[in-house]
Amino acid sequence: MKRSNALIAATLALSINALASAAHAAEPAKAVEKCYGVSLAGKNDCAAGPGTSCAATSKVDYQGDAWVMVENGTCTQIKTPKGFGSLKPIQ
Repeated sequence: MKRSNALIAATLALSINALASAAHAAEPAKAVEKCYGVSLAGKNDCAAGPGTSCAATSKVDYQGDAWVMVENGTCTQIKTPKGFGSLKPIQ
């Protein structure tokens, strides 16, 4: 009898895990966009202009040609000490 209870418990656990995985996969991915001029030094996502190669290579806070990915529609609302974020590199 104990063996059948263990089998039922294992089956139930696997079923719950499968349902949780399916629910997580059903969540739509959030649309993102590049936002320039809002990252802190060394916290950019990639390609921060001349002299940098990729992620975490920006040299100063709010570097105009360094970008991070943000949720669509939020970039130009991000305020920094140097102004607002931009969808294009800041000169």
